[in-house]
This record gives sequence, C-alpha cells and structure tokens, in this order.
Amino acid sequence: MRILLVHQNFPGQFLHLAPALQARGHEVLALTDGANKRPSQVRTMRYAFTPPEADFARHGFAATYYQMTERGRAAARAAVTLRDTHGFVPDVVLGNSGWGETLFLKEVWPEARLLVYAEFFYNPRGQDVGFDPEFEPADPALSLIQRMRVVARQAHLVQALVPADGMVTPTRFQRDSFPAFVRDRIAVIHDGIDTDRVRPDPAARFTLPGGRVLAPGDEVVTFINRNLEPYRGFHVFLRALPAVLAARPEAQVVAIGGDGVSYGTRPPGGGSWKERLLAEVGERLDLSRVHFVGRVPYEQFLALMQIGRVHAYLSYPFVLSWSLLEAMAAGARIVGSNTPPVAEAIEHGRTGRLVDFFDVEGWSAALIEGLAEPGRFAPLGEAARAHVVAHYDLKSRCLPAMLRFVESGGRAGAAQIADE
Repeated sequence: MRILLVHQNFPGQFLHLAPALQARGHEVLALTDGANKRPSQVRTMRYAFTPPEADFARHGFAATYYQMTERGRAAARAAVTLRDTHGFVPDVVLGNSGWGETLFLKEVWPEARLLVYAEFFYNPRGQDVGFDPEFEPADPALSLIQRMRVVARQAHLVQALVPADGMVTPTRFQRDSFPAFVRDRIAVIHDGIDTDRVRPDPAARFTLPGGRVLAPGDEVVTFINRNLEPYRGFHVFLRALPAVLAARPEAQVVAIGGDGVSYGTRPPGGGSWKERLLAEVGERLDLSRVHFVGRVPYEQFLALMQIGRVHAYLSYPFVLSWSLLEAMAAGARIVGSNTPPVAEAIEHGRTGRLVDFFDVEGWSAALIEGLAEPGRFAPLGEAARAHVVAHYDLKSRCLPAMLRFVESGGRAGAAQIADE
C-alpha cells in the first residue's frame, strides 16, 4: 500500500506508526510543514507555509478558521505536486485534523481512504474553557465572547470530519469531546507506551543542577509538563509546596518543564507563569530544595520518573499527557487531579490517588502522606505499571491496533478496535 502521513510537526503521534508501516512493506511518505526540523524515519516532503496574520480585531470569529484553511491550502498544493509531478497517489491518507492540513486532501485524491486523527474537539463548556475560575473573565459579556470564540474554533474541526472515511483518537475522554453524532465512528487507540523501555529501574540516577545525585528511595516529589502553566495545574502544585516542604525537611522537589506556553495564554503583563507564581509563594518556599530543571533529554526524564517517591500530575479537562502514562509505566506513585482525562487512567486507591484539582490543602496532605509512607503506597505504583502494560502497551496492544486501523483504511469497526 501507499500511505501518506500528514502532521505539521511530524512525526508527532506517528512516531512509532510510520516506521512500523514501512517495515511491513508499505510505501510510506510523510507530509509536514517546511519549518519542521524534527528528524524523520521515513521519506518526507515539506510544504511551504507562512502563517497568515489573523487576529480577533481584524478577522473576528473567523480568525482561526482563516489560519487553518490557509494551512490546508498549503498542504493541498503540496499534494497536487506529489500527484502531478511525482505520480504519487496514496491508498490511505492519515492526518491530524487539528491544524487544517487534511481539509482539502480528498479533493486532490478522491480515490484515497482519508483517515483523521481526531485529537480534541474544543467546547465552550465542560472542558478547559470555564473550568478554572481564577482565569475566567469576570465580565459576563467577555465570558460570552470567549465561548463564542470556542464555537467558532470548532468550524475547521467539524469540516475535517465530513470527508473522513475513518477517525481515531487516543482516549475515551478525547473521543467524547466530539459531538455525539460522530462518536461511534471514532476508534479509541492510544499512541502506546513502550513498557519494555519505560519500567522501574533501581539503578536509575538523576543529577541536580548543583551536582547532587538522586536515587530511588530518596524523598523526591516530581512534576513534569512541557511548559509550566495553569492548564497542567502548575499554580495549584506550587501553592501546595510550602506545606509539603515544612512537613518534610528532607524532601526535594524536581520540576521538568519550560517557561513558555503550550496551552492557554501568558500571564497578564507578560513573563512566565513560573515567575508569576514564584512572586506569589516564593518567600514561603525553601528554593534550595525546589529544582526547576527546564526541559531535559528523554533519558533524564525517564530516570526522574524511576527515582521519584511521589509524582504529581494535574490537568484541566483537556488532552492527556503521555508523561502520565510513562510515569505509571515506570512504577511511579501518582497523585493526580480528579479530572476526566486523569480519572480515565487512574483508579483512585488502586493505581494512584486522585485529589480535587483546586484543593491546595488536599494536595499538600496527599504529597506529604506519600513522602512519609512510601511502603504503604508502593502497591499503587506496581498496579499503575500493570495497568499501563495491560491497556496502553505499544508493542502488544496499541501499535497492532493502529496498524489494523490504517491497513484496513479505517474499515475496522471503531468499537472492535477499542475493545480488543
């Protein structure tokens, strides 16, 4: 088969899928943004795209739609070149629909099976918008405008579903973010965790910036985000730390994450969320025991998961981070926010502990207890790993299911794939 994978930041969610398809004898080609410099294991073509200037003042509620359709047009131009110049006609196209790249590909290749990686559907209520009152507009008129923007943001996401011959998403929460009329057409297949690589390791070590080496058994709290920001509960976590450090004088806290913004907006007045939160609580923290290490190579991230005594993971009702499942696979004892995406992976009292997202005192108490009684909570880490091996393992479960989905051109039933 000829298979085209489309992702503006390729490989993205197709990191394991692309080489696996190629290894099975398929002709695999990736189509990605020309600015994407990530290495690729398969042949890659890049489309030229300069993001157009679009903002609410100039384009109103159509700003996002304008940007996404322009990206879709850039991807379609590259597709025409592939067809007319190189004679490339795929049997299957699989693309992430979040950025508009798949919108017009069916017009270029009507004979191809178009599969959509339906990552998330933004809704004006019940998910990230309206969840955290601290960052919501106090003015009802501004709140209405915010919700209207979210509805407008749905336009390209809905349009991408119309020509799709099959759809896939990694979690049930993400599937259920989509409109009810389409949910039963969406297969739930996670991208997969390599549990052979991500596993407990008593020999793991993590070196702090000052040179101290942490090892399994040390009293360590871990926290990991791509960027330290409210969508992933950084504000709640940092506010919980003064009580934790006061109660546990030997505890060390290690936070991995950048100072940028992956989701939401920057703090009012600029700067980073870390700067803003440290200005609020920094005087109550022993900063010699709180280590912000920025972004680190994957092997260091994995080592930290293997040595931590307690791992804190919070998330708005939003896309679940791979890092939570990787922490579980490494045997970490998880304290997670009791929000839908997290509760899908963590069963309270069996594979981890769940705390109300906004309960700062509850977070302090749970972290203190986890640090003080590691033996009591060790079975949670063991059960967490067993759960990931059973339900999210890359080689035995997720990758085979995704291969069946792609090779069938999406014809394999969504319910069948989800339940296997």
